[in-house]
Amino acid sequence: MIFIEYPKCSTCQKAKKWLDAHEMEYKDRHIVEENPTAEELREWLRRSGLEIKRFFNTSGMKYRELGLKDKLPGMTEDEKIALLASDGMLVKRPLVVTEDKVLAGFKEKEWEELL
Repeated sequence: MIFIEYPKCSTCQKAKKWLDAHEMEYKDRHIVEENPTAEELREWLRRSGLEIKRFFNTSGMKYRELGLKDKLPGMTEDEKIALLASDGMLVKRPLVVTEDKVLAGFKEKEWEELL
């Protein structure tokens, strides 16, 4: 399992405590230092079954600065993936990636059911 986080993010800290409390093994990955690649994002999107919008950190400053709320609807999936791959701060976090699942964001109930 890979746990992709931004260490200063309070939601990521909560999620990490949850993983530790449930004694789950994971490899930690800093989302800014090791930003997801377009290939990874494309694969995670496929495995997650989620809409690509769920992979955007819609509450982040970068998202607002770039005016993505208005721009995303007119972009292709490839453009959106390229944008996500360009800056880890645009990506929803934390992300948990297992062999068969990808979870975006931390919802305790969802994590309990899926992990």
